[in-house]
Amino acid sequence: MMKLAAEEGADPFLVRRLSEKFCIPVIQAGQAVPDGEPVLLIDREGLTLISGSLRLRADLTGMARRLKPHALRGELLVRAAGLGKGNGGKTITAVDATAGLGEDALLLAAAGCEVLLFERDPLIAELLRDALRKAALSDGLRDAAERMHFREGDSLRGLSELETPPDVVYLDPMFPERRKSGLVGKKLQLFQMLERPCPDEAELFEAAVKACPGRIVVKRPLKGPHLDGRKPSWSLGGKAVRFDVYSFPR
Repeated sequence: MMKLAAEEGADPFLVRRLSEKFCIPVIQAGQAVPDGEPVLLIDREGLTLISGSLRLRADLTGMARRLKPHALRGELLVRAAGLGKGNGGKTITAVDATAGLGEDALLLAAAGCEVLLFERDPLIAELLRDALRKAALSDGLRDAAERMHFREGDSLRGLSELETPPDVVYLDPMFPERRKSGLVGKKLQLFQMLERPCPDEAELFEAAVKACPGRIVVKRPLKGPHLDGRKPSWSLGGKAVRFDVYSFPR
């Protein structure tokens, strides 16, 4: 059973809310817990998930250098989403249906997109919410963070409830073939413990299609199969991953 630990200076409202949300007891920071039992730590800096020697804190501020204009134009996701040459003054809307810790959504937002993020796992959702809070306080990320709009919940339902078709739907599902490539080492190990594989890739893709976007962008392993076996309109490959793009006439 997960425990919730609060250090001195932790936001008492956040401590109470998370204790009630996850129905878990609050312990003092540093209090011994059984081996292998995860602890969600709240301190002045925000949230950290701890399990043994593994620690996971969601923080987007380390991506600031990737958001500089010359670097951003070279990002494969930005190019796959059709943002590499500017938007011609038009506001592009995107849905990140598998938001994770928000790193890919930040790239889209920094490139000028209004991004709606969905994350279904409640614990990852809290880590993401904390990352967005910190991003909004960062001078280098504030503008992009203001274009990121987070909804906790299943994107299958969320996509069906959109009032306006988005320009882009982005999918980076968690399948056994690949685990979020943007995370490495111990951070990756802990993320794998949390994120559940997508139960039905066909259902996810169909939900994206029914949202009537101009394009669907799917992140895949460089040599991995196409999502649900569907051949894309075109692909953009890097060293470890590729982005399959499905274009739809509008």
